[in-house]
Amino acid sequence: YGNFIDDLRLYVRGGTGGMGYPRLGGEGGRGGDVWFVAQERTTLKSIRDRYPQKRFVAGTGANSSVKALKGEKGKDCEIHVPLGISVLCDDGKEIGELNAAGERFLAARGGLGGSLATNFVPCKGQRRIVHLDLKLIADVGLVGFPNAGKSSLLSKISHAKPEIANYAFTTIQPELGKIMYADYKQISVADLPGLIEGAHANKGMGHKFLKHVERTKQLLLVVDISGFQLSIKTQFRTALETILLLTKELELYKEELLKKPALLAINKMDLPCAKDNLNELMKQLENPQDFLHLLQEEMIPANTLEFKDIIPVSTYTGEGIEELKARIRKSIDEEAEQENEEYRKKKLLLLQTSE
Repeated sequence: YGNFIDDLRLYVRGGTGGMGYPRLGGEGGRGGDVWFVAQERTTLKSIRDRYPQKRFVAGTGANSSVKALKGEKGKDCEIHVPLGISVLCDDGKEIGELNAAGERFLAARGGLGGSLATNFVPCKGQRRIVHLDLKLIADVGLVGFPNAGKSSLLSKISHAKPEIANYAFTTIQPELGKIMYADYKQISVADLPGLIEGAHANKGMGHKFLKHVERTKQLLLVVDISGFQLSIKTQFRTALETILLLTKELELYKEELLKKPALLAINKMDLPCAKDNLNELMKQLENPQDFLHLLQEEMIPANTLEFKDIIPVSTYTGEGIEELKARIRKSIDEEAEQENEEYRKKKLLLLQTSE
């Protein structure tokens, strides 16, 4: 999975409380807490490199004394983590998430200081092992089988420079790029490792890929117009079968993914016969139900994806690239407008009910 890390296991422990002062009823200071703080331009790899032990312990609370009957609280320990982090217990249960810069999560609470209630004996801090699970946050996630041309497309529409080669699995780690528009608006695009059939069951890099799709606002399916074959041993799939199979993989992993707005980029339009294949595909997409009998029953998705736009492109000649950028922008703007409208309606409703 290259140098990219999207899961990190850490040991966190809150500080022990300070000793109480029995003779004067003094109270020891509380132990420090361990906090995760979301910060931009931080990676899980940088945490691992900086703290190879992966142990984080907060400071001990000050003891109560004649000079200070109430001991001071121990020093907190803050760990800067990237945006888009889910915090999981060792048993896999999610206990929190951090999506915006500055958000904080209490990972381990410090122990109470010694007082009358505890017979002046301090308590130990909370200790646990947590997993930081990163899901990339991007406006658009590129979804497609290997060799569909996702990396080439990302390099054409954005400033990213992913590795590109003519064999199936070029992308083994997510790549983030930004589309820059003339009015300085930026839209982030994530190119994710190629799906394969059976990805939902964690074949290939199934779950490593699919979990990153969860946080993207929209999907951009990239399909090779001439079809797809992973290897000599696997079956050849036409462009329509590819779309249906991708839909099925997303659906089996998490049905909510199909509710995301989706665009379809049909790539490699520079190939011979591409125009004829495109005409045929457009007819098929009008009534996909008529062609489901071509697939085996277990490969048919329960719901088909509704595409807001279908754009033929060629990353080789540059055909349709500007059009695609414009459509992505339009789709993102429409969604933002819709969200604002819903927000306004909610506010209005709250005002009316409070009156």
